[in-house]
Amino acid sequence: MPVRRRVLTPVIALLLALGAAAVLALPGAARAESHEPLPPVRLVLVTAGLTWEDIDSSRTPALQCLAEGASLGAMNAASMTPRSTLRQGEESLRTGWRGLAADAPPSAGVPNPPVDLLAELPGGVVDLDASGTDAQADAAIARAGAELSTSEDSLVVLDLGAVPATGADDREQALSRLDARAAEALAAAGGGTTGGDCAAGLPRTLLVSAGYFPDDGGVPGTAPREVETGAADVPGRVMLQAVMDTGMPSLALTSGSTHQDGVVILTDIAPTILRSHGLEAPATVPGQPIAMVEADDPQRLALDRTMAADRLRDAEVPALLSWAGIGVLGVIVLLVPPLARRPRLAAIGRALAVCTPLAAPVGLAAGALPWWRAEHPTLALIGVIWLGCVPLAALVLLGPWRRSRLGLVGASAGIVLAGILLESATGSRLQMGSPLGAQAMIGGRYYGISNHLFGLVLGAATLLLLALLAAARTGTGRVLRVLVVGGAAIPVCVAPSMGADFGSMLALTPALGLLALLVSGIRLRPWHVLGLGALAAALVGAVALADWTRPPEQRTHLGRFVDSVLSGDLLQVIWRKLAENWAMTVGYPGLLVLTLAAIALSVLVLMPQRAGLARLAALDAQVPVAWSVRLAVVVGAWVGFLVNDTGAVLVAGALAMWLVLLPAALPDATAGMATEQVRGSRRG
Repeated sequence: MPVRRRVLTPVIALLLALGAAAVLALPGAARAESHEPLPPVRLVLVTAGLTWEDIDSSRTPALQCLAEGASLGAMNAASMTPRSTLRQGEESLRTGWRGLAADAPPSAGVPNPPVDLLAELPGGVVDLDASGTDAQADAAIARAGAELSTSEDSLVVLDLGAVPATGADDREQALSRLDARAAEALAAAGGGTTGGDCAAGLPRTLLVSAGYFPDDGGVPGTAPREVETGAADVPGRVMLQAVMDTGMPSLALTSGSTHQDGVVILTDIAPTILRSHGLEAPATVPGQPIAMVEADDPQRLALDRTMAADRLRDAEVPALLSWAGIGVLGVIVLLVPPLARRPRLAAIGRALAVCTPLAAPVGLAAGALPWWRAEHPTLALIGVIWLGCVPLAALVLLGPWRRSRLGLVGASAGIVLAGILLESATGSRLQMGSPLGAQAMIGGRYYGISNHLFGLVLGAATLLLLALLAAARTGTGRVLRVLVVGGAAIPVCVAPSMGADFGSMLALTPALGLLALLVSGIRLRPWHVLGLGALAAALVGAVALADWTRPPEQRTHLGRFVDSVLSGDLLQVIWRKLAENWAMTVGYPGLLVLTLAAIALSVLVLMPQRAGLARLAALDAQVPVAWSVRLAVVVGAWVGFLVNDTGAVLVAGALAMWLVLLPAALPDATAGMATEQVRGSRRG
């Protein structure tokens, strides 16, 4: 191939990838959200510990009656610590930031001292406490009713008291007391009574469960400050909380923070209140105004979100290990020389190994079936995993690619890659309540491709390329195959309406661009590497700018990054990301050990001969592009580590794919021994 053509081929490939990314980064089709002008929020009923599993017509008739005249959602009320108190939640409700500013680490970016956004309301805020004795509650509720009837624009925030942690002896009593006080408050505000539409006649009202435990301890003998700082553990389960909005009935709540129907975040409440009064929260505030979307049964949806998030904690690991654990046995067989030298046993181990990663895409889509409603949800989720994995395993093992070891590896990796990308490309509708998907209890990403998923994408894409490149006969053919895989993965990963992953383009573009250069036969130069980095930055900047042009409530964190740049907080954001990454890596001993092991492994796989990895060296002799592909995944993983706030998780995902599937591609143990003998005789 002429030198000029060899140079132009990867350049054209990268430009085509840029064009594809630009097309797919355009805003997606809007959902059927309600954009009708709503009245201002006048009343906020605040509680803590109330979930959708508590609300029904027999236990809480007043709350159920209110729910029938409101839009509903499950809400993450997490603070900077796993178990937030009502005091933390109330500050979040006023500031739009998670937790208490005084306790937040510098990396969190929470303004300290806290800024009360609701203080900007033209009519002011009237704070009332109905959590004390019956007499005190009656007085507070009466004053709330009087304030709402005499003022047209003030906001009344009425604290109804908290419900103790799940499992507490007096929880049912507390629920009854909460329901009774809610009924009084609704009547005082002009609402109906139980048995009718309790929202009729009310000013626009929010009911918000803003925390998990009350400030008086909630659990006897537990000091609130110890709970708030995470120093004390308490019984009970942290669950999604209940939230209602009477602005429009019978719809599901959502927000730009979650992009998921039926789920919002506590930090969305302050921007919602401000928007209803014609004001906007600062662009740097993480929450977004709540919107309403159509749903067949909003309360069932909110309950499903709550149950799925809760049941998943116990079911996720057993369900994934029920399938992947068997596959790990196959990897062990392939890596232990005495076992790997037995052909039939090695063939079984190879089959088990290539089927192991299939649990990832199936687990990601497990939310399509309501397994959490089963009497035994863990067993139900295990059944869902096996129901999806078995036909995929048959596809891998019985397809025409079964005659080649690299074919088996490529088929497995291709299914993993396609499954993750397809789920994100269609709007991340299955991740909620799914293993490896968006975890509503954690309060991180609720949509798109999170860091652990991108690690799997990076590992799967490079393993697929290993199989594809091994079958290519020309440099042009190899570059085009890199283009096809990169052109499919990069746009989906970064497009705001799909994966919305800022760091994926910064990692995939240099990794796959480097691989395209290496397999094209071009001699690598320093300016190539610098150019790939600049191209990645330019691409992600263009996509972020495209996202920023959308309305604020539709933006992802890509567009909000532009707001940070425009407000002069770019360096602070970068520092916060680096600090979070460092704190997570060194703060968890297991993750630190994993990171150090990943560093060592990254070095070893790039020098198999010196490391004594005879079978890996034999693979390089048989498939010369194998070393270039390994270099690409190592570069992509560690660039991803540097540009993400949970980079260690990304590296773990990428290397996990390779650790499981690479042994299935290695030559027989006897071939590795023969290679070592030949090298030894040459050295002699």
